[in-house]
Amino acid sequence: MNTLQFNEQLKQKQYIQAQSDMHKHMHDTAQRARFITSQINSAFHTDEEIRDLFFQLTDCEIDETFILFPPFFADYGKNIKVGKNVFINSGCCFQDQGGIDIGDGALIGQQVVIATLNHDFQPTKRANLLPKPVKIGKNVWIGAHATICPGVTVGDNAVIAAGAVVTKDVPQNAVAGGIPAKIIKYIQTECK
Repeated sequence: MNTLQFNEQLKQKQYIQAQSDMHKHMHDTAQRARFITSQINSAFHTDEEIRDLFFQLTDCEIDETFILFPPFFADYGKNIKVGKNVFINSGCCFQDQGGIDIGDGALIGQQVVIATLNHDFQPTKRANLLPKPVKIGKNVWIGAHATICPGVTVGDNAVIAAGAVVTKDVPQNAVAGGIPAKIIKYIQTECK
């Protein structure tokens, strides 16, 4: 199984059974992700070198405006897509098997966790996985130590407060905070 086949099966099944070909593929690809992230995290690198390593991790084009402050951790790597002018601060952990899409201009604070997998609630099936993608819109700001849970979409221009645990979609121009995160207010955007 390769990444293309894995992603196609994710679209069709949305369930990964323990010890299946999909599960084994995830583990094999995780080895590769750990190797590349250890390179990112092991020494000083220029912005250009980090972009090159991030490209190796994701197999996706990385814009020259992308900035990442290590350390950075990813479980899979190949299901992360980032737009232009994206900044990811130090200590972030991305569990990206289900897919993480980060829009242009997003700012991601220190030690943010983005998770795209849940385990089955049934104890006899606990090792099985339920992937759901996370989408971060354009110009989103995610504060330090926030957690974005599987299946969440954060709308354009939204702000996620530091330490928030986001379990449901956040509309565009909203400020959300708390555990679980709730809408605190809406941002009045400037007209041009």
